[in-house]
Amino acid sequence: MRTEQTLIIGASSDIGKAIAKQIIAEDSANLILISRSFADDDQPEYKANSSNVTKIKLKDYQPQSIDQAISQLSQDNQAPITQVFVCNGVLHNSTITPEKRLEDFNAQSFIDVISSNTLTPMLWIQKLTPIITGKSPCTFVLFSARVGSISDNRLGGWYSYRASKAALNMMVKTAAIELARRAKNIKLIAFHPGTTDTPLSKPFQKNVPESKLFSAAFVAKQLLEIVEKTPHDKMASYLDWQGEKINW
Repeated sequence: MRTEQTLIIGASSDIGKAIAKQIIAEDSANLILISRSFADDDQPEYKANSSNVTKIKLKDYQPQSIDQAISQLSQDNQAPITQVFVCNGVLHNSTITPEKRLEDFNAQSFIDVISSNTLTPMLWIQKLTPIITGKSPCTFVLFSARVGSISDNRLGGWYSYRASKAALNMMVKTAAIELARRAKNIKLIAFHPGTTDTPLSKPFQKNVPESKLFSAAFVAKQLLEIVEKTPHDKMASYLDWQGEKINW
């Protein structure tokens, strides 16, 4: 019988897979994975624990698809969701590049980055709250970035990415104020993973010291320890990979 569940959104991202791998290693672990694709269907740990893993595949992360996922989740009343990790986001792709100068700013790229990094996570907060509100504590982690800190911005550049993460931080902090009144079991964390060796950071690793370039497995381990240690204080936390507070 299931006692609690972990939900990972963006489960096919490198960090999402690393979190899942560490959680599924526990005998009593129960996972719900949400992704647009599952290229890791042959992972032995998933097959060995298939009864403990539920996969929900989405066409995209538009509101209609998110509603469909929520509908599926609502039908599963076997156990409370006690951990949520929203791992998806964008820094660059074939049409988007972080801006170095004002001249590089592009309206459509900005809209796309804001949609992925701010709007989509906010929709997950909104839609999941009715499902995870209850007696069981639930820690809800959203991937932010240190560059989203307004007070810490000393280098400039990266207009769209910085703005999207700063906006996400405001969403998280604002939602936490409301949830402290109506969903006191939920703890929101905006998490900065550091520079992780994934496709997201690959073009920007050249000047990163080796000691500051982390594996996805390391980040997952750090994050799970942070989730375990962070108290449910009815406030939003903005934390880095060491569990240290970042100035909003």
